[in-house]
Amino acid sequence: MAGGWSRDGAENEQMEATIQEELERMKLRRAPVGESLKECAECGEEIPEKRRVALPGVKLCVDCAAERQGRDVKRAGINRRGSKDSQLK
Repeated sequence: MAGGWSRDGAENEQMEATIQEELERMKLRRAPVGESLKECAECGEEIPEKRRVALPGVKLCVDCAAERQGRDVKRAGINRRGSKDSQLK
């Protein structure tokens, strides 16, 4: 329902345009730029070549990137953080 001088559906079109603009802005902000590092900028571990090729400009390993984004990554293998709690489980 449009009110005033706007036509029907104008509010929805404006909301859609705003959402699309924000999505584009977020994509540009997330995209790494420059040359990929061979070692993680935070922990110093080697970044696998497949990750460097898949994400040009990557600066963090998978674990550090997930930690920075606030997500837990389910990974098998060695406990690199050395937490005694996780070793007891």
